[in-house]
This record gives sequence, C-alpha cells and structure tokens, in this order.
Amino acid sequence: MPPSSLVRIDRITARRLALAAAGLLPRADRPLPRRVAGGGARARRACHAVLEHLGYLQLDSIAVTGARTHGIVLASRLDGLDAGVAETLLAPGEPVFEYWGHEASWLPLALYPALGFRRREYRRHPWWGDFIGAHRPLADWMLDRIGRDGPLRSADLDDAALPPRLRGGWGADDALWSNKHSTRMLEALWSAGSLAVRERRGFQRTFDLTERVIPEDVRARRIDDDEAIAVLLLKALDGLGFATTGTLAATWRLRNRRDQIQRALAHLEERGEVVPAVAALEGRDVRGWIRASDLDRLDRLRAMRPRRDHGVALSPFDPLLWDRGRTRALFDFDLVVEIYKPPAERRFGYYCLPVLAGDALIGRVDLKADRKAGRLDVLSVHHEATMPSARDREAMRVALTRFATAVGLALRTARDGA
Repeated sequence: MPPSSLVRIDRITARRLALAAAGLLPRADRPLPRRVAGGGARARRACHAVLEHLGYLQLDSIAVTGARTHGIVLASRLDGLDAGVAETLLAPGEPVFEYWGHEASWLPLALYPALGFRRREYRRHPWWGDFIGAHRPLADWMLDRIGRDGPLRSADLDDAALPPRLRGGWGADDALWSNKHSTRMLEALWSAGSLAVRERRGFQRTFDLTERVIPEDVRARRIDDDEAIAVLLLKALDGLGFATTGTLAATWRLRNRRDQIQRALAHLEERGEVVPAVAALEGRDVRGWIRASDLDRLDRLRAMRPRRDHGVALSPFDPLLWDRGRTRALFDFDLVVEIYKPPAERRFGYYCLPVLAGDALIGRVDLKADRKAGRLDVLSVHHEATMPSARDREAMRVALTRFATAVGLALRTARDGA
C-alpha cells in the first residue's frame, strides 16, 4: 500500500486513542462501565465487561499494595470497585478461563477456541520440553486421580504422596528447579490443555479435568490457526487503539509466526476491520494499525481537553504499559519495574504504580499495605515534573485516595506526600 494511503496520526491523538481503547480516557466513547459500587453482582458484571474488552488480565502474585495486578487494572477502570472482587472472577460458571495469554492470564471464555494452536504447541512445554511424554506414567496417574477424586491443588500433592513406582529417577534436571515434580506435571498438563484451572483459592490454582471446567459447546468450536491469529490480533487492537505489528504479536507472545501474522493482518485489512496507520512518535514515523471503526473518532480525540486534576494509579503490568518502548513513545514516560533490584539500587521503589491524569502520566507512587493496621502507607511519591503544578498535586491526591478506597485501607502519607 503506498504511503499516501496510510492514515496519519499525531502523537497526542495516538496517545488518546490508546487511552480510550484501554478504557482510561473519561468521556471517550468506549462501551465500558465507569463507576460501580463495592463488590456485588453489578461489579462482577462490570469486571467481566472490562476483561472481555481488553482480552486478558495478566496475573501476578505480588500484593504489596493491597491488590494484585489484575485487581489494580480493574479498579483503575471501575471507580468505586472493591479490588478484592478481582480475586473471585475465576469460578465455575463464570465466562472466564485461565491460560497462557500475554503471560499467565485470565481470559474471556470466548477466546478459548482461538488458543487451540497454543495448547497443541504446548504439549511440549516451553520450559521443560516433552515433560509429559518423558513421564507418561505420572501424567496418567495424575489424570486418573483427578478424574476419580476431583479437583486438586498442587499444595495438596507432594512427591511423597506419589506411588513408590513414580518417585525418583527424574534425572539431572532435579537441581534446576525447586518446584515439586508433581506441581510441574500439573502445570504441564494444564499447558497442554488436558487440565484446566477451575478456580483460585488464596491465589493458589485448583486444577480439574478440562471437560469439567470448559463448557462442551466452547470446547467443540474449531477454528484454523490463521483465523485464530486474526481473532487474537483484532482483540489486541481493541484494547490498544494504535499499535505496531510487533506490539500486537507481543500481546499474545506470538513467536516465530511472522508470515502468519502478516497474512492475518492483510486478511483483516481486506475485510475492512483494520487500517494501516502512521503515528508521529519521538520525531519519527511509526507504522502500525488501528481499527477501521476508530477512524471517525480521531478528530474528536484530537479536539478533547481531558481533565488533568483527577488521577488514577495504574498497575506497572497494565495492558496500556507493559510495552515499555510504546509507553515511552506515547507518553514520554520511562516505566521502571524494580522488584528484582536490591533496595540500595532502586530509584523509585519496590513496586511503583504509575499515575495517570487526563492523557498524561504525571508520576509514580510506591505503596505498601498494612492489613493488620488497616492502612496503606505511601512510601514515596515521584512527580515527572521537577516543579509539579497544583493541578498535578491534586491529581496525585485523588489517585491515592481512590486506590486506598479500592483496597479498603486508610491512607497514610507523609506531610509532603502528594
């Protein structure tokens, strides 16, 4: 396609399109709920709506702020949400399943058929190779036990509980992993699609036979790999607004599928669902894609005047932010995750949450929940501006207050906090 036919977008419009797609731009015309109260049935439905739109909620066990990343993502979209609701979304009968999406993620049940290629691919585990084939007797015993006795947590099964004939003899890889071998087999069978995660209790997965978790009509749907890739790319673009081909592929960790991805995008363009676009970012033209349905929104987004005195804290693993290069290009913001750095080497803090105000990332906060004391401690506040305005300080205050409400804790800040 000749360059003259590309849709051209300036940086601020690309940024606002990304925010609107992510459900983070107030008054943008995205069909997502904005406010909920607490954690009742309406709140659960609103959470499902956000998940359906974004396509995934990445999971992570870190809860130092009072909520894990999936709870933070939902609370940042749903003002008034009790972030604890996020921990209960995966349950029998809910339109959610857990699998490898962006990383380990909760996904809309409708995407289950589109990940059939990955379940087949992961019969050889991405880390452990043909673990199931190498230990077939253990796999068969575990499937039989779950089929007979019901769902199983890895915490309920250690290697000492295995029949004597299945213990030991694992080989040189014993020293490489601290996981119990039984846990590794549960995860391998889950990755291959023989097991599914039925629910989480205290964030621990409960595994069951796939046919007892995923409805039969969902399991029966079959789509070919090319169409599956197209479905996933389109879903990624729904939540991203403007994105390069690389970001779309990385959303689903699609590796070694370049030709297939190009075919899928060409097919989506032929169907009139996506449009090639060029965004002016960091002084250069960046080629990517937008939804065709977003074309008539670009002028409105360009003319918006987003309110800058109401802030919201985001997860560092938010769908808007995980692509650090994209975050820098759109927002001029360097996302830094320092959880693995020694304290003395941290610049901002252990688990900093970026703070969004209007269409700008204005700073970050390091928070620590103290459930016993019932408080949320603000360990540090870092503004992007050397001399933050009164508007930015107010946005930071609102973001901290909203987050504390979401996690059900009293906010404690230093005198010069926000």
